[in-house]
Amino acid sequence: MTRAGFVALIGEPNAGKSTLLNRMVGAKVSIVTHKVQTTRARIRGVAMEGDSQLVFVDTPGLFQPRRRLDRAMVAAAWGGAADADVVMLLIEAHRGMTEGVERILDGLQDIGEGRKVALAINKIDRVPSEALLALTREMNERYGFAETFMISAEKGHGVQALREWLAAEVPEGPWLYPEDQIADLPMRMIAAEMTREKLTLRLHQELPYQMTVETESWEERKDGSARVEQVIYVVRDGHKGIVLGHKGETIKAVSKASREELAEFLGRKVHLFLQVKVRPNWLEEAERYSEMGLDFKDGA
Repeated sequence: MTRAGFVALIGEPNAGKSTLLNRMVGAKVSIVTHKVQTTRARIRGVAMEGDSQLVFVDTPGLFQPRRRLDRAMVAAAWGGAADADVVMLLIEAHRGMTEGVERILDGLQDIGEGRKVALAINKIDRVPSEALLALTREMNERYGFAETFMISAEKGHGVQALREWLAAEVPEGPWLYPEDQIADLPMRMIAAEMTREKLTLRLHQELPYQMTVETESWEERKDGSARVEQVIYVVRDGHKGIVLGHKGETIKAVSKASREELAEFLGRKVHLFLQVKVRPNWLEEAERYSEMGLDFKDGA
């Protein structure tokens, strides 16, 4: 008897959803940085646990939206939760019941009907056990969670117990993806996410989130390697200079790091070419949202 189902990971930005997804799947399929709001599209990672196939939907962090892109990201997050068989709310142990968590709990009242909602308290190594117990009690008084888990997504503590519970909770039925598939994102999008992660890490606070990466072409070569061309879109000329760096140092470092990770991911040689283009209005272009797996209309 096989089981398969969708598990939505929801929570505030930086709660550790991408780290947990990558830990569950056993491979890096979601961008992970120290910055908030780095996950833009709903990335599905596929994990096997016994005879169960768990399809994880890593949603953008839920926050108060201000721009069109923000609104589209929040709509994608709630859409992912509404479509899932099991919803997993991830909160940070040391931050506890924040205003953002309060808003998410209110939102869960609307989509929680008819599906299991579990709570995972992450980063448990940051607080004493008494505080964890008090937070568990407070959260469960506020919402009727099916189960509560104490985990460290980064270190792996408690993650196996969570996997096993999810494996038993997804519906009976055939697997949704081939057994050896770990993500349903096109490689073009995974490659773009890898480059965007390297940019985000490298630039720190220098560049706002008004930047995106698209894989413009992907050529499979006869020698087994791949030639990949990507465009980094920014909104101002000044941002272009920051991305390029002094004598092109920044773009070279980003290209090297992204190429090496992509080659390791694919298990073959990659030729990566990056260029930077200024598009002042890319945040208002429907095509850019489609590339990120978001619905332009949701941002209206």
